[in-house]
Amino acid sequence: MLWVSTPSFLPQAYFPYKYLSACPTMASFSSRKKPILHCRYNLKNYREHKGCVLPYEENFGRRLLLFFLVSSGCFPTLSSLAKTKTKNPYDEKRLLQQNKQIQKENNAPEDFPNFIREGFEVKVLASENYITRDSGLIYRDYEVGKGDCPKDGQQVTFHYVGYNESGRRIDSTYMQGSPAKIRMGTKALVPGFEEGIRDMKPGGKRRIIIPPELGPPVGPSTFFSSKQFEVFDVELLGIKDCERRTIAFYSDVVCE
Repeated sequence: MLWVSTPSFLPQAYFPYKYLSACPTMASFSSRKKPILHCRYNLKNYREHKGCVLPYEENFGRRLLLFFLVSSGCFPTLSSLAKTKTKNPYDEKRLLQQNKQIQKENNAPEDFPNFIREGFEVKVLASENYITRDSGLIYRDYEVGKGDCPKDGQQVTFHYVGYNESGRRIDSTYMQGSPAKIRMGTKALVPGFEEGIRDMKPGGKRRIIIPPELGPPVGPSTFFSSKQFEVFDVELLGIKDCERRTIAFYSDVVCE
């Protein structure tokens, strides 16, 4: 580092000077203004006093070595130190065992599907008896039933038991003491639930696994706080035709 001071006849006050590089190749971009510092050694004496190494030469050598290591790949960069998320078979097995243990404690029914959840990603493990549709709906028929399938506008009467991913029962019409009655095609049911019973026949029993995409809306204004898979055991009891009846200014729908 070269310090060019003012002549000796000037006062000892500090004056601006140019900061010059000792390396000719770096002089073009290392020249800048700084406050003057009094130099007690000239270049020759400073080299002899400091062992022929100027402070800037020492820093420049270190920076040059660091630049070479980083550019040549010998020094680990930040991108190489970043952690990449990879699926660990051990973690997946551990999460599966946890889910099975929780379902066992909640007295989940037989052949209940297992769920491996890692954040927002969920993997469903079910037996070969289950069928997966293109929409993502998964179901299994225990009894097919007889008769025709329900159509839009018709009323369906059914019993159901609802479970969450942990196998805990969250709702049941059996415990309420009366079956549910809903008209098809009125958007009164969860999309996945209506799709699941649309091709059922009276007397049929089916287990429906509804993915979050076909589940109920979530948020602070709803009953559901997070997107999860839901499992329903459904028993379709009957189907009735419905018609609109109008008497004077009164109008309603009657199902018989």
